[in-house]
Formats: sequence, C-alpha cells, structure tokens
Amino acid sequence: MNKEKKQNSFKKAMQKPIIAIKRLFDFNDWKLLLRSIPGLVTALYVVSVVVMNLMASKVIVQTKYFGITGGLLLSWIPFLTMDIVVKVFGVKAANKLTFLGFAINLFFVGVFQLVSSIQVGGDADAYNAFNQTFSQTWQIFTASSIAFLASGIVNNVLNHLTGKLFHNRPDGALAYFTRSYVSTIIGQFIDNFVFISLAFLVFFKLSIGTTLGYTLVSALGTAILGALIELAMEAIFSPLGYKITTKWASENVGANYLQYQEELK
Repeated sequence: MNKEKKQNSFKKAMQKPIIAIKRLFDFNDWKLLLRSIPGLVTALYVVSVVVMNLMASKVIVQTKYFGITGGLLLSWIPFLTMDIVVKVFGVKAANKLTFLGFAINLFFVGVFQLVSSIQVGGDADAYNAFNQTFSQTWQIFTASSIAFLASGIVNNVLNHLTGKLFHNRPDGALAYFTRSYVSTIIGQFIDNFVFISLAFLVFFKLSIGTTLGYTLVSALGTAILGALIELAMEAIFSPLGYKITTKWASENVGANYLQYQEELK
C-alpha cells in the first residue's frame, strides 16, 4: 500500500510540469487572458520591458561600490503591473505575461539589430549614433533576458505566496502592500544582481577580458541600491495599483478568464 501511494505521488509530481507546459501553450487560455486584462496595463508592461532593456546598455552612474544603468529608471513599472495582474488574475497569468514580455523584447531586439546592420548606400558614419543606441551587445541582451525571466517569476510567485498569509483580509490594503513590497525588493535584488554579475563579471570578462570596472562588491551594491530605489517607487505607486485592483474586482474584470481557470482544476 505504501509503495503504491509513493508511486501515485511520484506520478502526480511528474505530471505537474507537463500540465504547466501544456497550459503555457493553451491558445484558449492566452486568448481569454489577453482579452481580459485591460489593454493599457498590458501595453504599459510591454513597452516598459522593451525600453528598459534598451536603456540597460547605458551606465549612468558608476562608483567603486555600485553602478546604475538607465534601465533602473523604468524597471519598477513591470513589477508594478505584475503586482496588479497577480492579485486579480493569479500567478500563472502573471508568469504568462512575463514570457510574453520576454518574447516581444526578443523580437524587437532582433528588429533593432537588423536595422542597425543594414546600410545600402548613403553615409554610414551618419548613423553611428543610431546604431549604438538601438543595437545591443550579446552580453547585455543575454544577461538582461536571463535576469528579467528569473526576477519576474520570483516576483510573481513571492507576491502570490505572501498574499496567502493574509487569511482574514486577503483583499485588504495591508495584504496588497505587503505582498507588493516583499516581492518587489527580493525580485529587484535578483534582477539587478543577476544582470550585473552575468553581463559584466562573466560575459564581458570572458569575451573581452575586462569587467568594465564592475566588481562583486559593486554588483552587490548595485543590487541592494536598486532594490531600495524600486521599493521606494513601489511605495509611491502601489496605492494606485491597489485602487486599480479594487476597481477591477467591483467591475468583474477578468471573470471569463477566472471561470476558465476554475474549469481546468
């Protein structure tokens, strides 16, 4: 009997990732999700992801203990929008949008690289500034992509798990702010640390023999400073996020998608 229970438990454990993959490619789920989330939130999320990764190529502050890229100025927006999506639509929906943001950013990076590399006639030197702005090195792109996926999923899962701690008032302001702050500071730390460490300490070091001035100390300093800055931005804008979630709840936004999720259980 115990052996049979263990076998059944093992089968269920093996089925979970298979089910998750199937749902990731569930066209009906995608259709309902993208129709249910108000377009402005989705557009703000996608645009901020593309522009944030483009701005990550620019180091705007660099000291012995930390460095800041331009992407940090916008990285709070994807986290804010995902806090809203996790609260209303659930962690699976937020993870799907994270993969969507990754795919769209990948597409535009390809377009930017293609446009920057094509030059038929004319003065090629006249477009150096354009090419340097819109073309990304593989080091920056790879590191930012890995950091984006890792931090996005961690943020979504932590937000969801923290919300479960509030059994009495899961929809209250305290629950929303707490889950947003906890997930943001940890998710942002991972985002900044993974990006700086991979891009400069690993990829640039291996490819061109230099870290461009970054050290492990400055990577940690950047991650901590970035997380604190993003937490401050979250504290400023999370009341707006909470108002949006309460408004959506009162208007039954996403009802069809949530009903579909219940049917899949």
